[in-house]
Formats: sequence, structure tokens, C-alpha cells
Amino acid sequence: MPLAIGDALWEVLVVQFAALLDRLTWRKVAALLPLAILLIAYYHSVPLPPALMLAGDLIAYIDIFSVVLMLSILSRAATIAFLVKQAAARAAALLARLRISVQRVGARHRRAASSAARPRRKSDRTEDDRDFGAAWGQYAIA
Repeated sequence: MPLAIGDALWEVLVVQFAALLDRLTWRKVAALLPLAILLIAYYHSVPLPPALMLAGDLIAYIDIFSVVLMLSILSRAATIAFLVKQAAARAAALLARLRISVQRVGARHRRAASSAARPRRKSDRTEDDRDFGAAWGQYAIA
């Protein structure tokens, strides 16, 4: 009989208490905190100020406050991400325009690659005509 009582106490005080602690979350602790403050105040017959009760309500509603806070942070993060994306697009467009303008400026000063590879055409004129030039051609013959 004493072993059965010891086993039952072990089950309740150790095993089930450990399972309760495993399931315990911060939310449950925050919900029980105002109740604990109220019990301590009544036990000691200390008048409880209303500000302490409002603080307990704030702790009880902390999950709602945290959701509102997270939504406000996410909306600001979305706005910041949009602005960064827009700035990156503008910077890419500016770089593309700069690259095109640099290519245009450099194109005026470069020689065409095909001019050196193309063979020159032979002239119809003889060597005698070339000595006098085009303007003197008629006078040189006469």
C-alpha cells in the first residue's frame, strides 16, 4: 500500500508536472500573471491600484498588441522594399543610358574595321594622267 501511494505521488508531482511544464508557453504565463497579482493583493489585504490592473490587462492582451505591431512593421518593410526595387530599376536604366552614350561618343573616333580588309579598286587612268591630276588632264593632252 505505501508503494502505491508513492507511485501515485510520483506520477502526479513529477511526471504530470513535467508534462505541464513542457506545454507551458509565454502566452499562458502572461494570461495567468494578472490572476496571480490579484490573488497576492487579496491575500495580503493590500489595496490594488488601478494602474496595476491595467498593466495586467495589457499583459493579457499582449498577443493582440504584438499582431498590430507586426502588421505595422511589415507594411513599412513592404514600402522600403518597394522603394529599394524602384531605385535599383532607375539605377539600371541610368547605367544603360550611360553605356549607350559612351558607345556613341567612342564610335566617332574609331576607324571602321572593314576599310582595311577591303581591296582597293584599280584606277582607269594611266600613269601619265595621274601625274597632272584631274584638273590638268585636258591641258596636258593639248
